[in-house]
Amino acid sequence: MPSCRKRRDWRREVRQLSDWKAEVEEIVYPGKICVPYSWTVGSTLSKWYVQLRDDGEIWANRCPTCEKVYVPPKVKCIQCYKDMSEWVKLPGTGILETYTVVYYEEPGLHPKKPPFIYGIIKMDGADTGIVHLVDKVDPDKVKVGMKVEAVLAKQREGNIMDIKYFRPVA
Repeated sequence: MPSCRKRRDWRREVRQLSDWKAEVEEIVYPGKICVPYSWTVGSTLSKWYVQLRDDGEIWANRCPTCEKVYVPPKVKCIQCYKDMSEWVKLPGTGILETYTVVYYEEPGLHPKKPPFIYGIIKMDGADTGIVHLVDKVDPDKVKVGMKVEAVLAKQREGNIMDIKYFRPVA
């Protein structure tokens, strides 16, 4: 006849959280933890960043149904939810649709020291705007509607900062 072993009830032996807290002084350290991580930007943005990095070209994609042109490119059309597969090369120029001047410093977050300008640029050949830095213009002289062109970084790494900034076209 097989022997039956009596099972121990582990639940009775586990100490409750409140038990140890009564015996130990709680110390709180107010610090920040840096957690390195990486993620994929997906196949559509990967293609866009590689084209920008390797060839210094800004591309967009066009919806096959409504023909809206998106930059940065999208996987699906925001208007009609169709897959986006047609790519369109853009000339690298556009119109400044709106902007803000940043006057405060935020180390580690801002790409440069203030004052600097963030703008939404509607690129020629596209129906949407791209948010980026606007430089080589005094913050007091920047205007909505001004023609701008992309200036590419000399050393490109495959990210949005491969477009160094947009500057006014003379």
